[in-house]
Amino acid sequence: MRQSLLWGMVVWAVIGAGVQAAEPALRQPVDGPFLPEPALPGGIVKPLYAADASELNQARIHEAERYNTAGNAGTKLLNTLNIHNPSIEVHLATDRAKTGTAVIVAPGGGHKILWVGPEGYDTVPFFAQHGVSTIVLRHRLRVDGYEPTTDAVNDAFQAIRLVRAHAAAWQLDPARIGIIGFSAGAELSGPTALFFEEYAKQHQNESDPLRTVSPRPDFVGLVYPGPTPFTKLPDTLIPATVPPSFLVCPGSGDQNHALWATDYFTAMLKRKVPNLEMHIYGRGTHGGAMSPRDGIPFGTWQERYIDWLRDLGFLSPPGSDTQAARDVADYARKQPRP
Repeated sequence: MRQSLLWGMVVWAVIGAGVQAAEPALRQPVDGPFLPEPALPGGIVKPLYAADASELNQARIHEAERYNTAGNAGTKLLNTLNIHNPSIEVHLATDRAKTGTAVIVAPGGGHKILWVGPEGYDTVPFFAQHGVSTIVLRHRLRVDGYEPTTDAVNDAFQAIRLVRAHAAAWQLDPARIGIIGFSAGAELSGPTALFFEEYAKQHQNESDPLRTVSPRPDFVGLVYPGPTPFTKLPDTLIPATVPPSFLVCPGSGDQNHALWATDYFTAMLKRKVPNLEMHIYGRGTHGGAMSPRDGIPFGTWQERYIDWLRDLGFLSPPGSDTQAARDVADYARKQPRP
């Protein structure tokens, strides 16, 4: 095990040139799957699946994740990989009773690493200011032998079900559970808006404790997204109860990702999906999450996202229908029955 960890540290020293590589404190049960310690104080870490779940690679779930850290003490988690027991880290906003809203954050990293720091934990304080709870998803990666379009997307659906199942205990509104993905993470959030019905049908096993919990997100965000299902299949079926979507990306400075965002937006707009919003900024480059970006307009995209959530009713007191829910119901009534 020590040799494996040392090897991971050497790899990160090469990949993260100029960033200190270190091994943060890990919680590694002797007889159980690996589960990370909270990266931020107050975090609640939960595995997505039961230890004996068929979705997991039982031969590798005991392996520790490999971390890259930064800071003077080398303790701030930047990114991770070697994720074989995917999990969520829950950060409940102090004022969550004002909204009941929670957002699952899927970090990017090209399916090679997971930028859980800047595209995960760094978003927690911002959302907390608005009474929104943040759940950071550590999903499985292609580099570790998994297929993003199935394994990682299923991790996103499972995260939605898991958070919704704990809504009462965590004082969340089960009708206000959304997901936002950055870059490769948007390759998870986008499909959750489209394939939740198929996922629900395929996960009805009596042994599944979450089989009755809906995997449908109530709102979806795609930030400088990777390819979406519409990139390969522009005529991908859009469900009648498709949730609202928010997209943001730089333009020519991040051309490919802007085009992929446009693929998604155009397909949805052609079908007149309600509450669809996209921002393509004149200046900016890929990445950066919620950083200020030297004051350019792209550095304030998160404020537009909050405006969108507020406009759709997700920042209003919980327990009542949101504008988004009313619009989804109205849209669904107008769709032809299959």
